Amino acid sequence: MINIRLEAYKIIVKVLSKNLFSDKLLQQMTKRLQVANENADLLYALVKGIIKMQNNLEYIASLYADTNKFTATSKKIKIIIYMGLYQLLYCDSIPEYAAVHETVNLAKKLYGDKIGNFVNAILRAYLRSPQIKYPVNINERLALEYSYPIEIINEWLEYWGEEKTEMLCIYYNDVPKLHIRINNMATSKSHLMQYFNRRNIKTIPSEASENILISDQPREVLNEIAFSEGYYSIQDTSAALVVELLNPELDENILDLFAAPGGKATYISELMANTGEVIAVDKFPNKIKKLKQAVERLQIKNMRLNADDAFHFGPVAAAYDKVLLDVPCSGWGVFQKKSELRWQFNQDMPKLLKLQSDALKLGTSFVKPGGFMIYSTCTLNKAENELQIEKFLAKNRDFKLIPASEFIKKEYTENGYLKTLPFEHDMDGAFAAKLQKNG
Repeated sequence: MINIRLEAYKIIVKVLSKNLFSDKLLQQMTKRLQVANENADLLYALVKGIIKMQNNLEYIASLYADTNKFTATSKKIKIIIYMGLYQLLYCDSIPEYAAVHETVNLAKKLYGDKIGNFVNAILRAYLRSPQIKYPVNINERLALEYSYPIEIINEWLEYWGEEKTEMLCIYYNDVPKLHIRINNMATSKSHLMQYFNRRNIKTIPSEASENILISDQPREVLNEIAFSEGYYSIQDTSAALVVELLNPELDENILDLFAAPGGKATYISELMANTGEVIAVDKFPNKIKKLKQAVERLQIKNMRLNADDAFHFGPVAAAYDKVLLDVPCSGWGVFQKKSELRWQFNQDMPKLLKLQSDALKLGTSFVKPGGFMIYSTCTLNKAENELQIEKFLAKNRDFKLIPASEFIKKEYTENGYLKTLPFEHDMDGAFAAKLQKNG
């Protein structure tokens, strides 16, 4: 029998000590659990939850331990304390005695009785007096209560003020819903909804996109044979809106220069009904391999894949009707699904901003006269979004901004841009600008 808590602990230690993403590690462990006929729900809950809430758990643990002793405690041992507290605070289905007993046993197994007793003392101290007092200062309170770096809280407060920042913090800590993109080459919205209904899977249509359904039953949706047969894909509504802003049309020639993981590229192909040509470029061969699998699953025939660095892709020619630049970014918009990103705040931001600026310059060389270019990110950071476009347009007088509201419902646009805010639109945060080259 596999010890779920031990395996969760190993993954969390790897993620937090080596700055990794948890998804691949979780998938590998889930396969082992499936072979052993065991459920992966607790594994996912512990790994995703503890990574997300580590700031909150660190603060709470510090309230119930000797200050000097806790400060000197190694991160690996603190993570065991986080595991116990997380189960007590957030896992209603786990009895308190089981949460404490299993956590203490894990600590003793890994680090001996002395550490086990230390962990036990903190968890039982919390149970005796579970009322948590947070700092009065709004910046500190939000950072500790909802578990974010205070630097990012400071920026959000400047952007949106106290109420909306707290709404954003709460949204990102909720369990994400699954967004399902309908493959209209294989089925229709009504048929797919009927299909799910017959299998007792509840879906609701997105208000933002005609081709998206939303469900809170991810495991059931992903295990359906209709998924493996290409009737639908998993894609957040915000990402689908970027493609709808691009507005792919039949028989066009479209270039996606940063294509992985491929959700936008495959949606482009679907909207073009396998006509024309989509060129998908990404420098990571393993990601291109996954994109190829999606292409085969969805029976896409009009896509050409290139495992190449976008900045080396050629021949360079102003020959494309439309170019998509879905650039690398800080990921502020996807903190709900990728909890690790909140702890990688401002990593190499100057380098990232330069890459984005260079990508815009690169894209111009591929757009034909009268053609269009989309610049998009999954961040809410204005330095990566509006400011990049303003600088670009100031230098490139042969391009103009096309109002996003011509293609997207007005409530998902702002100042001519596609702009989704999680706490207002119940989807990931995204930004996109549609630019047209003079004919």
